[in-house]
Amino acid sequence: MMDAAAFHDEPVERRKVRIVGSELVDNYTVYIIEVMAGCHQWTIKHRYSDFHDLHEKLTAEKKIDKNLLPPKKMIGKNSRSLVEKRQKDLEIYLETLLVKFPVAAPKVLSCFLHFHLYEINGITAALAEELYNKGEQLLVAGEVFLLRPLQLYAVTQQLRLAKPTCANGDARADLGHILDFTCRLKYLKIPGSRGVVGSSNIQEHLLLFDLSVFKSLLQIEINQCESKQIKGLPLLRPALVTMSVHLSAASMKDILVPEASEFAQWEAEGVASDCPVTAIIPTWKSLTTLDMSRNSLQCIDESVKLIPKVEFLDLSYNELTMVENLQHLYNLIHLDLSYNKLTVLEGVHTKLGNIKTLNLAGNQLESLSGLSKLYSLVNLDLSSNKLAQLEEIKNIGTLPCLEKLSLTGNPMCIIPDYRTKVLAQFWDRASEVCLDSTFTTEKELDTVEVLKAIQKAKEAKDRMASSEKKISEDSRLSTGGSPSSSSSSSSFLAAPPPSPPRPPPASSSQGNHN
Repeated sequence: MMDAAAFHDEPVERRKVRIVGSELVDNYTVYIIEVMAGCHQWTIKHRYSDFHDLHEKLTAEKKIDKNLLPPKKMIGKNSRSLVEKRQKDLEIYLETLLVKFPVAAPKVLSCFLHFHLYEINGITAALAEELYNKGEQLLVAGEVFLLRPLQLYAVTQQLRLAKPTCANGDARADLGHILDFTCRLKYLKIPGSRGVVGSSNIQEHLLLFDLSVFKSLLQIEINQCESKQIKGLPLLRPALVTMSVHLSAASMKDILVPEASEFAQWEAEGVASDCPVTAIIPTWKSLTTLDMSRNSLQCIDESVKLIPKVEFLDLSYNELTMVENLQHLYNLIHLDLSYNKLTVLEGVHTKLGNIKTLNLAGNQLESLSGLSKLYSLVNLDLSSNKLAQLEEIKNIGTLPCLEKLSLTGNPMCIIPDYRTKVLAQFWDRASEVCLDSTFTTEKELDTVEVLKAIQKAKEAKDRMASSEKKISEDSRLSTGGSPSSSSSSSSFLAAPPPSPPRPPPASSSQGNHN
């Protein structure tokens, strides 16, 4: 496979064509054509009749010599000698056409050689014509527009090479149509791919492309692109509202502050620093939704300082082992950390003070002690973890706003009467909690009341026993005896503690809960 640098270091795409073989399909011969443009190459197949149709159009449109194409031959057309001679003649024919059109091929020739799929001029000409025809309609409709990395690479290269904006003489193929459209586009999706494109040797995820031509983007989605090959991201900071990046980044920093590697020490705009900095990085002023799921992130790094307005953050399906740096996201309401490698959650309330929805499914959690002070939490997904002890539910049983809880796929789910024992942990709020997507039934509430009554009776008995034990110990101490060492057994159902404070109104600023 080709080196990444090869895709953007070629100053001019030299185009060559060879017919490398033939094959018999049904009752006709197909010629195998290898086309090269710079360091890109691809393979196409055409029968003689395709060449004849091409030649008819070129002679009509471009005044090509009618005798340039080898003549038809009906008798013995598939004989080995004729096929070999025709193969050489057709190769000379194509080479002659490329010499005649050195800058940009006519549309009919471009399509014949698949330039519109793989070659810079052909790709940009096809895109420009598409936008000439329906670009305005797409902008008015406000639809998401799809551009592949190969198309963006072609536009980037065209601009870098400073070629004429209309190389093939067709006004509909003018590069200006692309620039006008990209300058006004609001919703963009870039669906990349791994491996080679079609019959070529081009690997899209290694192609460098520049997003600085997009001046008005509000939403962008990037899939399967190498983050190091994406240029111009910082120029999207002022206006972008929603950003999704998948299968593309090894760190959040690669996307949020790609210029960080240029500076020894940087700090986010508006953040005080005790250390000397070499650069102040502007924040993503409008970004409220960031989805970086399905990457290979190993930590939540300090680049989150640059996204202070984010309300929805999706970091699922990564390799995170800690919850860190999220205290900088004062507006964060919805957080998805599912399918990572989290084992502990100590003190997360100091980082997630106003969180309402928290997805922790598919991790390796055995304890819920770190969630006991998330007083704003409404929805909590803990499915597919390693929670085995019902006592862990005590840590979330007193959360005053919790309405939806998912525990499916945990070891505790096999415990007899699992649902009622979990719901009993919520005491008077048991009827308000939807457990595992199932609302609490009247029968379950009756059982919860029985469990609560049993627990209260046991607690009264334990208090009486404790009081009698203390009197006995005091008596022995007064007569010189020593207290006995005994411990009472504990129950999975805890007594309801004093009500915790209600969460602050949504309009108030975030604070840490201690």
